[in-house]
Amino acid sequence: MAVINYQPLAASDATTTKTLLYESIPLTGTIVSGTYGTFPDDTNIKNYTHGMFQSVYDYPYLSSSANHIFDLTVGYKSNSPLSVSAGSTMQAKKINMYNQLSQVLLGYTGSANTVRDFELDLNLDQTGSMKEGLFINFSRLLYKDEIKKGTVSITLGTGSWATPFSGVKTLTDASASVVQGTTNTLGGDYGLLYDSTLKDDSVKGVVFYQAGIVVLSTSSFDSISTFNSGAAYGYTVGQSLISASISGSCDALRRRIQNIQFNNTVEINSTIYFCRAAHNKYNYSTNPTYLSASQIVVKNAASDIPVSYITTVGLYNTNNELLASAKLSEPLKKTPENEIVLRVRLDY
Repeated sequence: MAVINYQPLAASDATTTKTLLYESIPLTGTIVSGTYGTFPDDTNIKNYTHGMFQSVYDYPYLSSSANHIFDLTVGYKSNSPLSVSAGSTMQAKKINMYNQLSQVLLGYTGSANTVRDFELDLNLDQTGSMKEGLFINFSRLLYKDEIKKGTVSITLGTGSWATPFSGVKTLTDASASVVQGTTNTLGGDYGLLYDSTLKDDSVKGVVFYQAGIVVLSTSSFDSISTFNSGAAYGYTVGQSLISASISGSCDALRRRIQNIQFNNTVEINSTIYFCRAAHNKYNYSTNPTYLSASQIVVKNAASDIPVSYITTVGLYNTNNELLASAKLSEPLKKTPENEIVLRVRLDY
């Protein structure tokens, strides 16, 4: 029976590291609207009977190969000017969607049961409030552990309903690439989205990096007289949030998304073990083929020094139970004349 000699690891033989990997994610308007079917009945768009949000897939959603990309919804706060309009469609659900997202991402103010407003600044002092919003909730499949700061770019059409891309604007979070460009909230860090053509005084939304959620201000579409089809001449963005269903407003937003791009982030945590084979250890093998008639096969003469070949490293717990093993790309020759340090990395 083979005998295993264990080499205890000292505290100094292990260290931990963290590695961040980034991947560029481009989402074109042709995927969001127009590739699969005639707008608004695209087969990669899923609406639900509850009507509170809309899901977008990269392929017809009934297909087993479809991947969920993001969800869209709209909402406003109960004290928004939009909430006083008579005959509002789905008003309670729109208020609930705003409050739910605000509660999860920002939490409450000092007053009990009062959720914070989304804000177009980083002060969280209830100034610059954004009482209405259009929400893009990205799938975890896309943003992974978080969206990388300073990489978000959203190009929106600002033309009429019939020709949405006759004019465009691009919103970016370029200032968030520095620490001063973000603020930590209950939902993680968030940064501001600026109109790239107008710069600092034109915040049009916010992005929550760890949550993977973008909140667009209705001010992004204030100049559009026909944001959504409706009535005789179409709805403005405010009228759409009042009179159209949530799905109808999501259709209008989706029709105006020309491109979304950002880098996702994958955090890989690792423990690195330095396994040391001293000059006087591991020079013999417990493999039965190492001996023949009690003679070391790899020796040509009795006076030769012993030789072994290291092929595998095993990591054991304190009860000498194997927890992990690592194979070398090629066997390493071990003799009393050399020492070997093997670096074993566990990622998780």
